[in-house]
Amino acid sequence: MILVDSSVWIDYFNGVDTRQTDRLDSLLFREPVAIGDLHLAEVLQGFDSDRDFVNARKLLLAVPVIQIGGADIAFAAAGNFRKLRKMGITVRKTIDTLTATRCIESGYVLLHSDRDFEPFSRHLGLRVTLL
Repeated sequence: MILVDSSVWIDYFNGVDTRQTDRLDSLLFREPVAIGDLHLAEVLQGFDSDRDFVNARKLLLAVPVIQIGGADIAFAAAGNFRKLRKMGITVRKTIDTLTATRCIESGYVLLHSDRDFEPFSRHLGLRVTLL
């Protein structure tokens, strides 16, 4: 399963042409891709137009929605954050720590365009999709 981070979905819906959005476009409805519940909220809250909101919601609900959190992931995410901090690396957003940890714990591959995931990949075994 490839979990697609909100950083990619937001660019995708804004028509931003990147390697990540091209990869998402090639994967949609051909490969198993998913969105996290927290990412679903992040993406949908950004729409100003009701019509765009409804269209995006339809597309996003056509892919599996993965629960990102829960107590076990929260504990593991805190541990991962602390491991990285001991290496001198501070992750800027808790949601990124939760997302990376969910992927690590569940064996998901992450498609992202956010530099905060790099230490998780380099030091903690987060698998990311190749572009």
